[in-house]
This record gives sequence, structure tokens and C-alpha cells, in this order.
Amino acid sequence: MSQIRHATVEIQGQSIFFREAGDPDKPTLLLLHGFPTSSAMFRTLIPALADDYHLIAPDHLGFGQSAMPTVEEFDYSFDNLTELTLGLLAALGIERFALYIQDYGAPIGLRIAAAHPERVSAIITQSGNAYMEGFTPFWDVLFAHAADRVTHEPEVRKLLELDATTWQYTHGVPEPRRSLISPDTWTLDQAYLDRPGNKEIQLQLFFDYKNNLDGYPTFQKYFAEHQPPTLIAWGEHDEIFGPDGARAYLRDLPDAELHLLDAGHFALETHGPEIAALIRDFLGRVLV
Repeated sequence: MSQIRHATVEIQGQSIFFREAGDPDKPTLLLLHGFPTSSAMFRTLIPALADDYHLIAPDHLGFGQSAMPTVEEFDYSFDNLTELTLGLLAALGIERFALYIQDYGAPIGLRIAAAHPERVSAIITQSGNAYMEGFTPFWDVLFAHAADRVTHEPEVRKLLELDATTWQYTHGVPEPRRSLISPDTWTLDQAYLDRPGNKEIQLQLFFDYKNNLDGYPTFQKYFAEHQPPTLIAWGEHDEIFGPDGARAYLRDLPDAELHLLDAGHFALETHGPEIAALIRDFLGRVLV
């Protein structure tokens, strides 16, 4: 059961790809990836946990192996990506699950959790931001783009090129850990980004990201009222979502377990075994 199975299912007329491993009768962990990657970011974590958990890792629409309708054919927004994720859970018959949220996975997963708190057994956040403190200067141009898309689009497009994709993996990673990052990661991500029409999809999601901030008070209210068991495993040197975003969770979740790792934005690439061990220990205690 530790081998990864690959499948697609049609949700709202869209083909959604997902990776799955483990026994469906065991507790489910839903793994939600960020930008610019796909469920491939969980390729080593899934088999590391599959003996004790049922794991589902979808590719968001427009990412990885999921369908990629054009921006004229589909309204790319985090609200709509959330609805597709809920559709996948319904199609697979998954009622209750723990969440692993990273980057774009956070506003998707936390929309689900805030709307359906009874369905979420625990949260693991790895650079999955939910507080204003998490934003770094990296976001200045993206927020400027959200306010004036035409003026700032040329600069924002640079974030969709190979140098920027590589930087997302390598920034904040000290030697000798950097040698653990496979070049396949950014090569694969860039190949997906370079598909005709994909950059327009990413630009639309960049533009829509500002709407996630409107949900932060709702997410924080959910934390404070429901106190979901929460594990924070965050790259201390992440220059996209900084460590202050990790610490901010403790304001509403004082019992959350905080681990700042000697890593950058994609901490699984350099600290996969450590994160897997943290998850095993955490879920083993809270999923009773």
C-alpha cells in the first residue's frame, strides 16, 4: 500500500489528477501543493507515511497533470479551485481528513476548514500562510500587480521564468543541504509553466491572490473557535512566506506545535525525513 497510485477523475467537467497511497480505511491526509509546483512535491513524503495513513495529493486545475483550460474557458480563482477540491473529496467519498497546506494550498485548504470545521481532524502547515505577518518584500510587486495589472505585468512575468523558479527552491537553503535539492524539481515545474497558455493562468491567479487576504479573519476565527490540532513545520529562511507567518499561528492556536527548520520555501526537498517524522509523531498523538 506504500506504492503511489496515479489517477484522474472528472470534477465539474474538468479532469483532476491525483496521487494516492495507503489504505483508505486509515486516517486520510489531504496534501495541497503550492506554486509553481504540483503534487510531485509530495513524491517522497507520500510513501514515507503510507503505511499508517491514506494520502491524497491532487494537482490543482492548471497545474501538473490536471486539465489546463484557458483563462477564457475557466475562471481561475482560489474560490473555484476550492470548489474543485471539495468535488474531488466528494467523488472519492472522503468525509474527514487532516490537511497538509503549502503556499497556494493554504487558502484552498483553509477555505474548506473554515466552512466545514467538522471535517478537518488536524492541520499541518509548511509555508502555508494565514496571517499578514507572513508576507515579505517578495510580495510587493505582486500586490502592486493586483492594484494595477497592466503596469506591473511585465515585471510579474519574470516570476514565471526559469531563474525565478530555480530561486524558489534554492533560496534560504544553506550548504550542504542545497545539494539535496534535485534539479528535476525546477525543471519539471518550468516545463509545466512553459506550456502554451499556462503563464496566463498563473497571472490570473497572481491577480486573484489578494482576495485570499479577505478570508484571513475567517480563517483566524476558525482557528480560535475550533482549535484544530496544528503542526507548523516552516522553513526559517523562507523569503516568500517568512517565519513571522509561522509564529503568528500561535496567537490563535497557542497549543500549536512550531518547528522552524533550517530551510527555505520548499522545505520538503531538504528536510523530508524530518518533516515525515514530525507528522508521524503529531498525527499519532492527535488522531485518537
